[in-house]
Amino acid sequence: MDDFTLARMLHILAIVVWIGGVAFVTTVLMPAIRRHNPPNARLSAFHRFEAGFAWQARLWVGLAGLSGLWMILRGDLWNRFADVHFWWMHAMVALWVIFAAMLYLIEPLFLHRRMEQSSSPGRDFARMERMHRVLLLASVITILGAMAGSHGLL
Repeated sequence: MDDFTLARMLHILAIVVWIGGVAFVTTVLMPAIRRHNPPNARLSAFHRFEAGFAWQARLWVGLAGLSGLWMILRGDLWNRFADVHFWWMHAMVALWVIFAAMLYLIEPLFLHRRMEQSSSPGRDFARMERMHRVLLLASVITILGAMAGSHGLL
């Protein structure tokens, strides 16, 4: 097995676990928290669960980024970013940047502290739930585009 194939395997594994986690949180966990907690308790309920999977999200997002970068470098795929037919590569990078910024910078340096001191936790939870839905939709579109594009359908 060559290093490019190994990188692709790790990349797909990382994406499956990462976006699968986003899908679970968005479609199962957050709605359950909304149904079973009053608005002012939803944010703290979410943070109790988040502590158990935040490190996993960081791990898989990091692995997706490193393996993706390795494939671009190893395959000398930089020219694809100049071709609109490879829009899905731009989408993958943009999605990764958004999640990496949230997980490695915004949450630990700013957002956790702001959420702990929230004066409107119900509204903040609703905003967070909407953002998760938007990011999940963007993730699904990106995955569909990447699968279709990498198999020559776009």
